[in-house]
Amino acid sequence: MRSEYCGRISRKHLGQTVTLYGWVHRRRDHGGVIFVDLRDREGLVQIVCDPDNPETFQVADKLRHEYVIRATGRVRSRPEGTVNLNLVSGEIEVLAQSIDILNPSLTPPFLMDDEHLSENVRLEYRFLDLRRPQMQRNLRLRYKTAMAVRNFLDRHGFIDIETPMLTRSTPEGARDYLVPSRVHAGHFFALPQSPQLFKQLLMISGFDRYYQIVKCFRDEDLRADRQPEFTQIDIETSFLGQQEITALMEELICVVFKQVLDIDLPSPFPRLAYDEAMALYGSDKPDLRVPLKLTELTDAMKDVEFKVFRDAAQLKDGRVAALRVPRGGELTRKEIDDYTEFVKIYGAKGLAYIKVNDLGKGAEGLQSPILKFLTEPTVQTILERTGAGSGDVIFFGAGRAKIVNEALGALRAKIGHERGLAEAGWRPLWVLDFPMFEWDEEEKRWIAMHHPFTAPADGHENLLETNPGAARAKAHDMVLNGWEIGGGSVRIHRQDVQSKVFSALNIGPEEAQAKFGFLLQALQYGAPPHGGIAFGLDRIVTMMAGAESIRDVIAFPKTQRAQCLLTHAPNTVDEKQLRELHIRLRQTEQKKT
Repeated sequence: MRSEYCGRISRKHLGQTVTLYGWVHRRRDHGGVIFVDLRDREGLVQIVCDPDNPETFQVADKLRHEYVIRATGRVRSRPEGTVNLNLVSGEIEVLAQSIDILNPSLTPPFLMDDEHLSENVRLEYRFLDLRRPQMQRNLRLRYKTAMAVRNFLDRHGFIDIETPMLTRSTPEGARDYLVPSRVHAGHFFALPQSPQLFKQLLMISGFDRYYQIVKCFRDEDLRADRQPEFTQIDIETSFLGQQEITALMEELICVVFKQVLDIDLPSPFPRLAYDEAMALYGSDKPDLRVPLKLTELTDAMKDVEFKVFRDAAQLKDGRVAALRVPRGGELTRKEIDDYTEFVKIYGAKGLAYIKVNDLGKGAEGLQSPILKFLTEPTVQTILERTGAGSGDVIFFGAGRAKIVNEALGALRAKIGHERGLAEAGWRPLWVLDFPMFEWDEEEKRWIAMHHPFTAPADGHENLLETNPGAARAKAHDMVLNGWEIGGGSVRIHRQDVQSKVFSALNIGPEEAQAKFGFLLQALQYGAPPHGGIAFGLDRIVTMMAGAESIRDVIAFPKTQRAQCLLTHAPNTVDEKQLRELHIRLRQTEQKKT
């Protein structure tokens, strides 16, 4: 039997004989005495193997990295000058009396304390990668976070209820993962993008407060904060309005950060309307640690000679905005060119700028290729509105508002962090008053900004029929340091309002009945007012851990190409399995080159 975990052996065990199990982290031969760093999930302990015990010394001489061993020995103080206060076990060592090799190991492809590893190698040997101390810390942090969430919700009367993994395909904004049915030929289940409809049905069923830490699936292009399967903290409650829901969820996140990291988040969280967030930050998930803000210039550019600004200002959905960067005059031409290439990622055609070298010199103190197209009063308006001073640079975005916002919003965050303007710490906020819909230019129709079950703001029900673009939603997103960590809304609980939303989305009665008939039916049987939120557990833990990607806080993640390098999934299946599922693969001809 194990006496204690390696990483917990300390001075309180002095003089005791202990039995330890773990992996050989490191083996060192110092002039005839062999030192073995033994590792388990709690940390390291130093084992000393003395040649005076020849049998044990002989076994220790055979040890290599990642051998699994059992070691029995007496705990003693380390010699003076060898104490390591960074370890719980750093003041002691274990003088080995016996060592048993429980399982040898092949030479591992990397050492467990190597910090410069290819992610592909890490994912291919994930069972080894997970032994590394930082990965052990990350997954334990995830566990503690989930437990803190569960304990909070339990104290507030929420019930953990499972919802189906095999369900029907419903439009929720991303592609579904489809599962063919063997029993029902030609029919498919879909893996849930979220438990949205089921948690609404649970509210209609009278459970009042539900939660679930649940897997969700979306077949979408991946990036650092996305995975094809991810984990939501899914929450729904009845008879609470938006103010009450957001207050309770704010308390949840504050309690979790306090319990897990001993961090006091600033509370109450500031609240920003969606329009204000886009106007000031170009983003509905702004990083408030960056103090830079956008300046509106559209109205001042409608008649200027500079065609790029004038045309954008005259567009129905156009915008001209400026971003003042303090001390940005220090930027080199190459740095400005690099920022120009950066904003092109977001659809911008370029990045105009004015350097304010010396404000006191008037026009002579300014430097820019666009100055010859701007009148002195227009330049003065720009300087006054942005508050620019000597040594600053002003960047401009002009075009359709969506592109301007995305480009300048991303540039704002990039410059803020690269130039040391971002504050330290945690800056949460709520973003509210979202539009109900956004216009899809390709399909020429309105689509739901969040999802089609979001309730309109009070008094906006009639706008669903007369002016959908003006309708606002009872939606709420929680943002932390530039990441959206949670999103939710008050839901529609009346069938007539839900039908109006479907109509605005160009979903006719027959299509609505075919896709959502069970929900529309349930809404007619005394559905209570209800609403909720879903937090991204992976994102929250990634931020807590200071990791670069959610792949670092998921035990067995997929790559950015949605592959598992460990198990080589997805993989092909044999013809018999396909026949049972009534599926035939189409052979695509290779194009001749």
